Amino acid sequence: MFRLKIHLLGAEEVTKAISMKEAIEAVKEAFILVSQKKVVVPERTHLDLASHQGTSLIMPAYYPEKEKIGLKIINLYEKNPLFGLPHSYALMLIFDARNGAPLALLEAAHLTALRTGAACGLATDLLARKEAKIAAIFGAGFQARYQLEAIRAVRSLTKVYLYDPDYAKSQTFAEEISGKFGIEVEVASSPEEACQRAEIISTATTSSTPVFPDSAIKPGVHINAIGSYKPQVREVPSATVARAKIFVDQKEAALEEAGDLIIPLKEGMITEKAIVAEIGEVASGQKPGRTSAEEITFFKTVGLAAQDIALACRILETAERLNLGSKFEL
Repeated sequence: MFRLKIHLLGAEEVTKAISMKEAIEAVKEAFILVSQKKVVVPERTHLDLASHQGTSLIMPAYYPEKEKIGLKIINLYEKNPLFGLPHSYALMLIFDARNGAPLALLEAAHLTALRTGAACGLATDLLARKEAKIAAIFGAGFQARYQLEAIRAVRSLTKVYLYDPDYAKSQTFAEEISGKFGIEVEVASSPEEACQRAEIISTATTSSTPVFPDSAIKPGVHINAIGSYKPQVREVPSATVARAKIFVDQKEAALEEAGDLIIPLKEGMITEKAIVAEIGEVASGQKPGRTSAEEITFFKTVGLAAQDIALACRILETAERLNLGSKFEL
């Protein structure tokens, strides 16, 4: 009797199986396929658990090039850090699209952080000025580490400013990252100080209101915004969005979920035409990215299941080659 074996990969194996540069390449491929309509990405399902301040996101995708189906479930709980728990828990399932058989189960909180970091690394590579060397990171949580690693993979950073309302957390993060990457990391005392010299900014927070004032943003800056994934919350002020060239992961998803865009749209500060391109269109050369040193570029990502399945497939291939993880029978 045939017994199906499923590959099981924990957080350690997920991160060991792929480098950030490889993750950026995988995400680039996914974004190009999304813009070319060559990967099936249904709208994700939001399950709101208001009584627990939690949200469950169910994200399916079909990747024809690899003949794989992916299904990720990620649970985000705003109060968890207060109890010493992670902000999110996630699992990723991979199925064989040819017969529906389950192939693998991956820990996906690290997968999500990796693919989100990689998305911003790609956007930074395509949109930030080539000579940019100073970054500012808003947020000192789990995702902030991946943001810095991704930016560092595409630009030769010399200094990083870090801002988080929790000063002690910021100090711990700064010491850890400075030691790991050999980069000077300075804890900023205010959002304005963080932005003062920054040429690349990434916002990786759970804030529902803008994390910096528009007046702090200077010409030529590139901004990655990743924290907001609901229509009513945002990290970037409308005035900044209005004077930036806007790029998104997928236009339909951004207009459905990204408060950073939906709020200024409702305010009449921008129109849908303000979205210059999907990042996959820039990556494929179909549309231009930055066209001058002075313009502000803004990349808004809400996260796509195509990123998850593209990255998960690469991780699974490497895990099988290197014999990482374990297998269990159904």
